Amino acid sequence: MTSPLNRYLQDSVNTASPGKLLVMLYDRLVMDLFQGEEALRTGDREQANDKLNHAQEIILELRTTLDVDAWAGAPGLANLYGFLLTELIGANIARDADRVAACRALVEPLRDAWREAAAAAATHPAPVA
Repeated sequence: MTSPLNRYLQDSVNTASPGKLLVMLYDRLVMDLFQGEEALRTGDREQANDKLNHAQEIILELRTTLDVDAWAGAPGLANLYGFLLTELIGANIARDADRVAACRALVEPLRDAWREAAAAAATHPAPVA
């Protein structure tokens, strides 16, 4: 049986615009990075591993769905995703919270930019041709 919270979350994902879905992914990515970093700092290896692996899954999803031909900055964003993956794998192996923090510092401004873009798109939708 599905809990009301899980149903609400699933309904939120199912009805979200593409821009809102992207922001939701970035929000979860930032949360995973923060929690993974904190877990490394407190010595909770299992929690850190879970959070950093989930963060890597999100980055892989972002990279897989990125259309590198859609805009001039897309190849650079794809390269950034590759860099983040490499760093998070290394941070997880080395148990290096500072590397995770550096990744989060790169992701947070992107999340904020996508949030602004999604909000602008919601208030000013493109004209229908």
